[in-house]
Amino acid sequence: MTYAYLLESVWHPPLAFAETVAGGLPPELELQALWFAGTLGRVFRTTTGKAVRIIQFGEWNRGAGPDFIQAAVEIDGELRTGPLELDPQAGDWEAHGHAENPAFRDVVLHVVFKADARRPFTRTCDHGEVPQVVITEMQLSDAMNRPQREVAIAHPGRCVFPLKNLPLGAIERLLDEAAVFRANGKASRWLRTADAHGWDAALFQATAETLGYRGNALAMRLLAQRAPLALLKADDAAAEAVLFGTAGFLSSDLHEQAPPDTRDYLRGLWDTWWKNRACYEATPDRAIPWQTHAQRPANHPHRRVGALSALMKVWPQYRRLALVRPFAAKPVIDFLQTLEHEFWTHRHTLTSALAKQRVALFGRDRALELIANHLAPLAMHEDGMSYQSYAKLRNSAANDKVKRCSLRLFGSSKAAAPWLRRVCHHQALLQVYQDFCLEDFSDCKDCPFPEQLAQWR
Repeated sequence: MTYAYLLESVWHPPLAFAETVAGGLPPELELQALWFAGTLGRVFRTTTGKAVRIIQFGEWNRGAGPDFIQAAVEIDGELRTGPLELDPQAGDWEAHGHAENPAFRDVVLHVVFKADARRPFTRTCDHGEVPQVVITEMQLSDAMNRPQREVAIAHPGRCVFPLKNLPLGAIERLLDEAAVFRANGKASRWLRTADAHGWDAALFQATAETLGYRGNALAMRLLAQRAPLALLKADDAAAEAVLFGTAGFLSSDLHEQAPPDTRDYLRGLWDTWWKNRACYEATPDRAIPWQTHAQRPANHPHRRVGALSALMKVWPQYRRLALVRPFAAKPVIDFLQTLEHEFWTHRHTLTSALAKQRVALFGRDRALELIANHLAPLAMHEDGMSYQSYAKLRNSAANDKVKRCSLRLFGSSKAAAPWLRRVCHHQALLQVYQDFCLEDFSDCKDCPFPEQLAQWR
């Protein structure tokens, strides 16, 4: 029996009121980021059955009009170039006035996530037809790696008893298989982005997302997409200013709030940014949604962008360590932990005072997250890292999801302690929690996992 076999019996009984259910579609900006990253794939069918292949995802539109410009799509073998519009629902085309707006006249493809039962004719102001693609729930779920619910109730589950009766070797094999299953999914999603934009861009987006932590992961990915690596590398001297300007962190009022010893740094960024802002600055309705509240000072988005700009200055060395085969985690961790920036190594925000002690730009925990979620899965997929090497990586602290899964599977943190020491087992517990705890709507009563554990050897 394999972990993949266990998943075949997952089903969804009626919803229990006590469980927390995930909402409907994610925000439109998140859908756009997923699309542009290529994680939804390249090959689709229109609502009329025509074959669609995305040749070029284009560029983010920073002003009014369609979401992406300069896209290239092949529809039934015919190449079409122009803008591309993405909406959560098919009816949004008419509801948002796109059908009457000349700015949408040349749209080559309309991508939606919920079809209209009436299947209306998607038309332009000239009454031309716009081909439409509907992204299925399965495609979206695979791209997001998103379960049915966000959180499961934190209490011991029915699987505590069968797990107590399993030999330690059997539990380890189960968790190893779950970790490999999770790694394969992560590698697949990474490779889709690499196929859409190249390996450097995929690494840049993955690194930015990791720097964003949970609260600003989407915002950092959006920044990496709107200020793409290829353009930043073309003008290294402007890269830092472009990142901060694209993020929306350069403004006159910020300059007034900054301490005197910060204003020289801000002035230098602004002097470069004003020459480039026309190519990167977005309208207010397309602003990147940063979360600044409930953040530790060291995790403030100002610092995260500062860390990304510091990494840009040593990109060739970082890329070499991150994508080398065979892959080794320690050199990456050591490299990231020693990352320096003359301003951000001693600052928390653009308006904070000088910190007395050095503040790590890219700490060990972030480096391990990057390795676990991106670099190691990719390396194992390419036979550039053995699972045995991956399994040697030790974790630091368990996050809330790992703690919840530990309680549900083992009854307590103490009982789960042997499985909380390594990165691979954290990933395995997260996968089990996602595949079973977050897919079961009966508060454990009808979950198939406990019965399956009795067959696991």
